Amino acid sequence: MSAELLKGSQLAKRVRSQIRRKLKKLTFTPGLAVVQVGDDPASTLYIKHKQRDCEKVHFHSEVHRLPADINQDTLIAHVEALNARTDIHGILVQMPLPAGIDKEAVIDRISPQKDADGLNPVNLGNLLINRESVTPCTPTGIIRLIERTGEQIEGKHAVCIGRSPLVGKSVGLMLLNRNATVTYCHSRTVDVTAEVQKADIIVAAVGRPAFVTADMVKPGAIVIDVGINHVNGRAVGDVKFEEVKEVAGFITPVPGGVGPMTRAMLLENTLKLAIGG
Repeated sequence: MSAELLKGSQLAKRVRSQIRRKLKKLTFTPGLAVVQVGDDPASTLYIKHKQRDCEKVHFHSEVHRLPADINQDTLIAHVEALNARTDIHGILVQMPLPAGIDKEAVIDRISPQKDADGLNPVNLGNLLINRESVTPCTPTGIIRLIERTGEQIEGKHAVCIGRSPLVGKSVGLMLLNRNATVTYCHSRTVDVTAEVQKADIIVAAVGRPAFVTADMVKPGAIVIDVGINHVNGRAVGDVKFEEVKEVAGFITPVPGGVGPMTRAMLLENTLKLAIGG
């Protein structure tokens, strides 16, 4: 029997509907500013999706397109100008940034009270000590998808393949905060397959097409595929979908799984920042 599909696009639609209902109680319009440096095509497309999402929930949105040759101090000054604006409640600096700019230095200068991506060290630090407030968008979307299964997270063995602060490390902390037992696998893990085979919950965020195969998956496991890899003109995940879906209990598709939830959580974070938590 095939796994049940966890369709992030459907869940994201519900999140936007909830946001619109909450918005009716406000006397102001939440504002999101996205800063793009250069003209990376993938970033431009992703920002268009974000703009459309803002329109769907009636947020004010701005895209600040800056030249690729901008220097770091000027970029930081631009971010700090957005920090000072009362009509902007959430700020996101679109990655990747051009070579020569220290992305950590830029993220550090986004006010924690306007950090729509949840990546400022203050917000990540709160996540570490189980004082979750504004949390990174993709990990938060993953947690919502797992909760959507109806399966309890507490007591489950979760394996995160990948340890980036953006996804793997953060979602592992969020699962730990919900009393899962968490294992991280990465490039130095001796036997990834043996570790993944123990998992009730698998989060694949390794950036390698079809990395997770059916023999690695415990029957009935929840499989969350974060990967977006372009192979022969189409987007594929880190999970070998067609074979894994015959073993797993729940699985996210690519596209249409984690991606829409990442954007929905960006909207939810902006609303949270706008109303002060």
